[in-house]
Amino acid sequence: MRRTARDSEESNRSLNRRTLMLGGGMTAMIAALGARMRYLQVDQADEFKLLAEENRINIRLIPPVRGLIQDRNGKIIAGNEQNYRVVITREAAGDVELVMRRLANIIPMTAEEMQQTIDEVNSLSAFVPVTVAERLSWEDFSKVAVNAPALPGVVPEVGQSRRYPLDTDFAHVVGYVGPVSEKDLEGLENPDPLLRIPKFQIGKIGVEKWMEDTLRGEAGTKRIEVNSAGRVMRELERQEGNPGLDIRLTIDADIQNFAQVRLGGESAAVVVVDVTNGDIVCIASAPSFDPNLFVRGISHADYKVLTENDHRPLANKTVSGAYPPGSTFKMVTALAALNAGAITPETKVSCPGYIEFGGRRFHCWKRGGHGTVRLERSLAESCDVYYYEIAQKVGIDKIAEMGRKLGLGQKFDIPMSAVAEGNMPDKAWKLERHKQEWRIGDTINASIGQGYVLASPLQLAVMTARIASGRAITPRLVRMVNDKELPEVEAPPLDIPADFLAAVRGGMNAVVNGDHGTGKSSRVVDPTMIFAGKSGTSQVRNISKAERESGVISNDNLPWARRDHALFVGFAPYNAPRYAVAVVVEHGGGGSTAAAPIARDVILRCMSDGLPSLDAYPASQRGRIETMLKELPLRDPVTGQPPVKTAT
Repeated sequence: MRRTARDSEESNRSLNRRTLMLGGGMTAMIAALGARMRYLQVDQADEFKLLAEENRINIRLIPPVRGLIQDRNGKIIAGNEQNYRVVITREAAGDVELVMRRLANIIPMTAEEMQQTIDEVNSLSAFVPVTVAERLSWEDFSKVAVNAPALPGVVPEVGQSRRYPLDTDFAHVVGYVGPVSEKDLEGLENPDPLLRIPKFQIGKIGVEKWMEDTLRGEAGTKRIEVNSAGRVMRELERQEGNPGLDIRLTIDADIQNFAQVRLGGESAAVVVVDVTNGDIVCIASAPSFDPNLFVRGISHADYKVLTENDHRPLANKTVSGAYPPGSTFKMVTALAALNAGAITPETKVSCPGYIEFGGRRFHCWKRGGHGTVRLERSLAESCDVYYYEIAQKVGIDKIAEMGRKLGLGQKFDIPMSAVAEGNMPDKAWKLERHKQEWRIGDTINASIGQGYVLASPLQLAVMTARIASGRAITPRLVRMVNDKELPEVEAPPLDIPADFLAAVRGGMNAVVNGDHGTGKSSRVVDPTMIFAGKSGTSQVRNISKAERESGVISNDNLPWARRDHALFVGFAPYNAPRYAVAVVVEHGGGGSTAAAPIARDVILRCMSDGLPSLDAYPASQRGRIETMLKELPLRDPVTGQPPVKTAT
């Protein structure tokens, strides 16, 4: 059918309307897109620029400055020093092996050290910085900084490292720090992120370990911008953390140094406790070691020297050593018998040189015996038979009860490693431990501090402080935290009659100041510093019947490891006790000859402003003592530096 002109005109008008509508829609769409592009590119340009930059921003932890450890007078015994180090980050380095090879041409690094670092970097998240080298010289540190463009991912940093300026004097007390290990992380549900930083150091032993949370502080953060090559361009933001808190101990560094030096080459320990408040004024174990070696990474050769030394320099004998207390335990037996009403200070015991029980002889150290003995003389001359007899009257359970009351057989809560509980046995203990009944022979042995009885030098010092004061003194090692004085815990009375304590103290006075006392050669003649104490010798070997009949072999004729331990405990001044001391010399022989002189010198140093006065010593000993004191290699009290060795 043929279309008319009118129909054609109507069709053209409809097509034009559609074309206009389509064109208008397309124009509107283009306008909207243009407006959106303008909005994104112009109006929101700054925001999107920041978002783009944040793809190149890292957030890193800033390790806090570790708190200081000081002596009671503020001398630094654990401090911090600048540490020039180099770290590497895998995500910024790219080819870690190539970068490490370049770095090895700039700073000293063995092939083994380089490979260890590469393995560590590859084992961790790409963004975690790994320490490549520490304690660089300023020259090496500068070389790394100058060559930075060729070392992507490598950042030279100035950090902090632990330093122990008084090294050997406080090694066993303060301990040392070292890198976090998997063992350190065991049992921690939500470990501090700082502990995940490779080679971050924490306390390993001693105060450094047991007060780690106080000393560590809280980490800060920093936002850094890196370029496409991983090079740090700038630091955008920094939020400082909180430094660790400073700790001030109760120990006097000068007295500690005197005690450490006075122990000389012995395998020994000395502890001094302030009788008035329990403050540990000195706690020295010998021989010692330099904790700085562990901070820097001790060599195999140096570690072997320490572990193969038969005097055990790594062992803290003051708190972890558990020794038969020998005759220093006789005060415990005496007080138990007095308290139980089994004896009075005037009770007489006949000592023929031994007692027989169950077909066995228990000997007194004096082969011919002491004759008739009362309490004071039994202590002064250390008669064993006296204690054999009174122990049978009072029984082991009451002796053990008195021992615990005086601080034996308990673990004191001080921030030191391997604090021993010792052993204060009774009938129930033996039945539980050995599945055997307690025997009278066990009581006889325990009465003179042998058999199952074990005590640390710290426990013996506390025992002596309690006898001297009549109060349940508790040892304290930390005096202040961040300039805040910790409150002293008031010691309650011991619940032992004062006249019983006075009787035992009188016997200890006779030990040192009596004409026949076993410790008379270590007396103090200054009336304001009168010293009282008790010597002890503990066997480390069995003496056979045949040897007793032929004559007991002298300690001097025995190998060192088979000689008796030498012990001495004491307090001063006698009329107004201030300090209590305990000394143990391993395999030293007799307590009165090996341990008592050390105890006297150390306690005199505590009561003196500087070296002990020669006037405090008997006139006949002053020449020898003067020479000995002059030859002690003591640190300078101001600088803390040891004396300079001169060639002879």
